[in-house]
Amino acid sequence: MMRWLITAAVALMPMAAFGGSADGVWKTGAGEDGGYLEVTIAACASDGVKSCGTISRAYTNEGENPKYVNLGKLIIKDMEPDGDTKFAGGTIWDPEEDKTYKSKLIVEGNKLQVDGCILFICKDQHWTRVK
Repeated sequence: MMRWLITAAVALMPMAAFGGSADGVWKTGAGEDGGYLEVTIAACASDGVKSCGTISRAYTNEGENPKYVNLGKLIIKDMEPDGDTKFAGGTIWDPEEDKTYKSKLIVEGNKLQVDGCILFICKDQHWTRVK
């Protein structure tokens, strides 16, 4: 019985860790023109404890745009874990407005709530994990 419990616990550990992790590829909300980005979130190169996000793909309402000028640029910087499913203390860059906001992220399964604020003005968006 004990061996079965240990085996089950070890088998479920990666799934539990994935549930609260922001690491992976995320589809942003659509812009005014129907286009969206895919952002790859992983440990920051400068600090492996923090998370950063890079624009990995771009889409227009007609399909993929491999010539998008911001491919490879950081969009999320220095997000620190704040509990099991929350990240805060970093920034997010809005390439459409070329503005940077203080940000927080909340992982909700395969959804990511992304909040960005300047002073008391805040915007939020819900991103979807790409499989």
